[in-house]
Amino acid sequence: MYLFSIIKKIYQIQELKKRIFTTIGLLVIFRLGSFIVLPGINPEKITKNSKGIFSLLDNFLGGAFSNASIFALGIMPYISASIAVQLLAFSFPFFQKLQKEGQSGQNRLNNITRILTILITGIQSFAYISATVNHDMLWINKTLFTVIAMTVLIAGTMFCMWIGERITEKGIGNGISMLIMVGIISSLPGAFYIEFYTKGIDKGLFLILEMTILFFIIIGFISFTEATRKIPIQYAKQIVSGSHITDIQTKYIPFKINASGVMPIIFAQALIFIPGLILGLLPHQYIEIQKIIQSFSDFTTWQYNLLFSLLIILFTFFYTAITINPNQISDDMKRSGGFIPGIKPGQDTERYIDNVISKITFPSAIILAIIAILPALAYKMGVSREFSQFFGGTSLLIIVGVTLEVIQQTKSYLLMHSYDDLINIKSI
Repeated sequence: MYLFSIIKKIYQIQELKKRIFTTIGLLVIFRLGSFIVLPGINPEKITKNSKGIFSLLDNFLGGAFSNASIFALGIMPYISASIAVQLLAFSFPFFQKLQKEGQSGQNRLNNITRILTILITGIQSFAYISATVNHDMLWINKTLFTVIAMTVLIAGTMFCMWIGERITEKGIGNGISMLIMVGIISSLPGAFYIEFYTKGIDKGLFLILEMTILFFIIIGFISFTEATRKIPIQYAKQIVSGSHITDIQTKYIPFKINASGVMPIIFAQALIFIPGLILGLLPHQYIEIQKIIQSFSDFTTWQYNLLFSLLIILFTFFYTAITINPNQISDDMKRSGGFIPGIKPGQDTERYIDNVISKITFPSAIILAIIAILPALAYKMGVSREFSQFFGGTSLLIIVGVTLEVIQQTKSYLLMHSYDDLINIKSI
């Protein structure tokens, strides 16, 4: 009954209802695009035998990669471009200046990201065509197809980027994360079928154990995502009544343990695809180099998991550093008359906040790295390759993170609507 009452309240809020339907409509368009084959390819000749890193990439793109679709590269080039621009903004004064110019500077950074996305998509599209498309699959000449396909793939990625931006602006949740989550969820039914219907009834106890472990992993993910470290803040409010009386009000600044959210693992996942793309460009005679790169392109190898974990740890610290500014927090507290008990305002407060963030970021990075290698461990323990992706790593973290974000935004609209109703009742 409680669920139905929530759905009824959502339906009564016109803006929230509009945002939900907008999000669903854009996601449907995104999914339909993953089934539209590139012009010039014979659909009957497409072989869906992606292996290693290509299989992993195909899971995130909802089958668009193996379908040779117009959305075959999805949103990944845009994520790579965003990483590059954020690195530039962290390292070069020109880009740092743009970040401080408010909305106009952000618009210029967005335009730079879009241009860089086109360049990266061009490179990745050529690598994709070279690695996955052969002459037997084509209706037309390979050179002509390459030119047409690269153009279409660039347009497809830019359209996916536009869909993501529209979801963020006019829908619910972060659009880029939503697109990735939809691609992941679309592969879940097939993974369930492979895991539960191909193993047979004789593996029933093992399947029950799998679901029990998965349940506790999800609970752990939610706890990790929602955990916070609260810093007490006191505000001195002076009331004059014959003599000065100081009324101390204590509040808290909550810093999430996982302050960077799903972004470090998404960034790391975008970069981890590079070895596989390089592998597709190498001539066949470079066998030894191909073997080395192949070891970094299979999510079950220790080389892949070591590189993936290191990238996640690096991006966790990097993304936390660019999103949380202790100096700005300290200045805002000082201007509003707030202070941390036992800590002097100014530089001491800044150092204290920076120390707290560093202490919670390190275990967060380690936990994210452990989460990243859980699918490989599940696969080694007998879980099917497809279903093991949902035991951790990018798949489960993105699903949990995006779901919680959507729930939080929905709750905010419901609370705001309840507050407006309360004001209207009081005004009568």
